[in-house]
Amino acid sequence: MGTLHRYILRQTVATVSLTVAVFTALLLLGSVLKDVLNLLAAGTLTIGQVAQAVLYLIPFVLAFALPIGMLTGALLVFGRLSADQEITAARAGGWSLVALAAPVLYFSVAMCVLCGLFNTLVAPRCRVAFKALEQQAAGLGLKAGNTAVVTEGQYVELGSFTIYAHKTRGRQMEDVLVYQLANGHRLLDAHAQSGEIIPDASGQGARLILREVQGMKVEGTNDLRLVPFYFQETSTNLVIASGAMTGKPKYSDMTFGQLWQERREILARRGEPAPVVMQLHRQAAFSFACFGFTLLGIPLGLRGHRRETNIGIGVALLLMLGYYSFIILGQALETRTHLHPHLILWLPNFLFIGIGAGLLWRMDRVGN
Repeated sequence: MGTLHRYILRQTVATVSLTVAVFTALLLLGSVLKDVLNLLAAGTLTIGQVAQAVLYLIPFVLAFALPIGMLTGALLVFGRLSADQEITAARAGGWSLVALAAPVLYFSVAMCVLCGLFNTLVAPRCRVAFKALEQQAAGLGLKAGNTAVVTEGQYVELGSFTIYAHKTRGRQMEDVLVYQLANGHRLLDAHAQSGEIIPDASGQGARLILREVQGMKVEGTNDLRLVPFYFQETSTNLVIASGAMTGKPKYSDMTFGQLWQERREILARRGEPAPVVMQLHRQAAFSFACFGFTLLGIPLGLRGHRRETNIGIGVALLLMLGYYSFIILGQALETRTHLHPHLILWLPNFLFIGIGAGLLWRMDRVGN
């Protein structure tokens, strides 16, 4: 590695380290104010345990801070190099923009590996440990007969029925998937806009109410056939004696390996693994964000010709907002399997990489 490469890489590493530290502190402060103070207010945890809770949040926050740190670092470093005419001097010496950007791109690949480690392994485990502290502070536990039978974002088996709710509020559910198996065959596959589970007094049964529900069901005895249906509201009896709440973490809190195993188990039950697949793709897609952000940030920084830090941070935040809008859209559509929502999670990566590569190639040909 030449002197110029070391100089650019040193500038980038220093800037990225500072921006990651700043964004980590800001995101961590929001989490501390939202979650950790509740633990302290509960009065059941010591100061040391609260500090432990903060440490558990750091990997979760770093998974978000690393990509935005890489984007901001690329914008600031290459914007400053361009404003000081250092890029012009290097190009006059025979350097291409691609060659100048190479060490930073290699660094972004290393950050992708680190970000992937946080996304797929470290952050989920720390998040589960943090929630265990939350439950300890609030005196919570997984109790049979709990009126909140269905856990948000978690498949729950109730007799022959399997239920998944994208959102829950007490007994109320939104965006609900329901399917029924018998002798290895799926008898019912339904999607409801909303629903409710009302446990009976014994805690051994409940009434499932679904609203605006449509899907397919099997009818007939010998001549089985699939029949589409739609109901404004329908209800059925459930058995919950087996215990609805299994103690498994939510899919968003599972490691990549746990999600993959969960997917296999759901497929073995002939279930619909769409929510699990969404989390698998979210972890994988977001791990590549560092490279896409860097590749787009380099030409944008060169084109801006600016030294101002506030401008670079503002542009980075706007790009991050655009990136996360795709993530939010994909997760909002996770139960609409016919739309293949998991592909939406990869779209911003492809856009950022494609646009960034195109801009860098064009600037390398025509000059900046």
